[in-house]
Amino acid sequence: MGVIKEKPVTPGRRHMTKYDFEEITKDEPEKSLLSKWKQKAGRNNQGRITARHRGGGHKKRYRIVDFKRDKFDVIGKVVAVEYDPCRTARISLVRYEDGEKRYIIWPKGLKVGDTVLSSRNKIEPNIGWAMPLKYIPDGTIVHNIELIPGQGGELCRSAGSYAQVLAKIGKYVLLRLPSKEERLVNHNCLATVGQVGLEEHELISLGKAGRKRWMGRRPHVRGVAMNPVDHPHGGGEGRSPQGNPHPVSPTGVKAKGYKTRRGKRPSDKFIIKSRKGKILRRIEIQKPV
Repeated sequence: MGVIKEKPVTPGRRHMTKYDFEEITKDEPEKSLLSKWKQKAGRNNQGRITARHRGGGHKKRYRIVDFKRDKFDVIGKVVAVEYDPCRTARISLVRYEDGEKRYIIWPKGLKVGDTVLSSRNKIEPNIGWAMPLKYIPDGTIVHNIELIPGQGGELCRSAGSYAQVLAKIGKYVLLRLPSKEERLVNHNCLATVGQVGLEEHELISLGKAGRKRWMGRRPHVRGVAMNPVDHPHGGGEGRSPQGNPHPVSPTGVKAKGYKTRRGKRPSDKFIIKSRKGKILRRIEIQKPV
């Protein structure tokens, strides 16, 4: 794994960086684990654009990844590490003893030929092995964490991400998430040991607009550069400022300083420390005897 910096032979390549793909061991995906990827281009079920600047991009097929890790107590062998166009992380192809093949998120340090195991019981905390949080030792790095038992991993699935097990508190486990938020999660939720691979993803610089278009992202146009029919900031003679004392989005929602996050959620009671470092509630951690 590494990052290659291009030679500045053109303006687009001056700051461009890319992967060396050393970890990839197989070029073609497993056909039985592919499905169609329908391009929505930011439209909802009514055909209206709800996410701007989406569309185009290279054609791709979705790899069916096993986030539930519900093949319990069956040893699997890693046979390949593959590229996945639908996510930042790499994926590993695992062949189990009964012949079934599945994709899992590729953890850092997992190699071809290694074995993986998922169990509801207490097992060794090896890299790539999945088990309930209550059996994972404090201080362990984990990823692909469930929020509801049996629902499948939802937290820490992108390249280089991980959470840390801090303590066991009754039927909950305290985790520190990548945002530095500390949250309680049900101790029966599964988690996979290790950090998601490809942590150098954050070092990638696309270098040119065309590379962003290949990924399905269209140009982001400023509101002041549009006409009045297209944006509240549009219009005016020549190069005009936005004019509006309250900057807004194309739909009229205030854009600077106006908080648009949803109100309190029922699950907020499980947040012990916010991502900004504010302690929201006190808990007593009982040390093991």
